[in-house]
Amino acid sequence: MRALILEDYGAPFVYRVIDRPRPDFGEVLIRVKASGVNPLDVKIKAGEAELAKQPLPAILGIDMAGIVVEVGEGVTSFAPGDKVFGMTGGVAGLKGSLAEYVAVDAELIVRKPANLTMREAAAIPFGFVTAWEGLVDKARIEEGQKVLIHGGAGGIGQMAIQIAKAFGADVYATDTDDKQAIVEWFGATFIEHTVDVQEYVDKYTRGAGFDIVFDTVGGNTLDASFEAIKQNNGHVISSLGWGSHSLAPLSFKAATYSGVFTLLPMLTGMGREHHGAILREATRMAEAGQILPLLDPRHFHLQTADQALTLIVRKGETGNIVVEI
Repeated sequence: MRALILEDYGAPFVYRVIDRPRPDFGEVLIRVKASGVNPLDVKIKAGEAELAKQPLPAILGIDMAGIVVEVGEGVTSFAPGDKVFGMTGGVAGLKGSLAEYVAVDAELIVRKPANLTMREAAAIPFGFVTAWEGLVDKARIEEGQKVLIHGGAGGIGQMAIQIAKAFGADVYATDTDDKQAIVEWFGATFIEHTVDVQEYVDKYTRGAGFDIVFDTVGGNTLDASFEAIKQNNGHVISSLGWGSHSLAPLSFKAATYSGVFTLLPMLTGMGREHHGAILREATRMAEAGQILPLLDPRHFHLQTADQALTLIVRKGETGNIVVEI
């Protein structure tokens, strides 16, 4: 099969023909049709993802959509010909999706939404799982709550807006001016990211603060989230809470903080079935017209995958980047 191999961190991929894998117990072999590209893939390629390193030489690619061609022993939930998608590899020695075939843990994949293309399906898993774990598993989102999402136009932010809207929340999202149309297209009230926290808290919550604040940016934005949350039962979530932060503003409000580390089941092997359950919700919502990823209109293939990752580095993408295989 054809695949992209990363031989040195920070170096371009090497295009090679290698042996096609075989599925082990509990695995399925998938003919990959599309590989979703995330900012985390870029960090892994550069050797900057300390907690999600991929031993070299490596095949990267966390998200994928494709067709089952073979099932391993012990797998009864899938059969050859099934169209599937999931967040399946590219970290911790798990082979990624920048290849024609990949053998993956059957617990990490689900059937693809019937109304979405392979490109669209491949753009969903990482963002949707992260957003669901934050809003639903951690914050227990409810109808009528005011939800603020930092970085609303990003892959996680897009999914978070749509999930929150589907739950009946009143959704607001910060981002840069050039991303306003994207945020509003998904149905959130746009807030320019440099606006003073107290200004938009006063404007949209009458000074009370938001019920849930989801930070997908990190750094100073997480600190701002502690200021924007409401007292007593407010809940701040972050998918990038890696730095050092003062919890005093949060503590003084008797609010709650939760971190989301989406890769944990892939890194540890525990809890993978829950990722499958979350993605079944993604299929249900997509088929109900409640979620749809925004794709960058440009088309990339294995030979041009480096260009796709460069777009993310330069923040030149206008939607989710997908490599077709």
